[in-house]
Amino acid sequence: ATGIGALITYVIVFLLLVAVWCLAGWWFASRPVVAQVLTRWGHVTLPVVLIATGLIILIEAGAFGL
Repeated sequence: ATGIGALITYVIVFLLLVAVWCLAGWWFASRPVVAQVLTRWGHVTLPVVLIATGLIILIEAGAFGL
């Protein structure tokens, strides 16, 4: 069981790192070259990245019994 102090620490760290990801996404997307690439290829790259991430998580967790 996790104590309340550790739980609060986990929540704060999680929220801070989400903020970092949001700021990084905003910064990259506000760059004209990156924005053009995302506008043109984002509908293809996002599903590929999400599926690849899911597969990596499942394989590393041993979900397929490999």
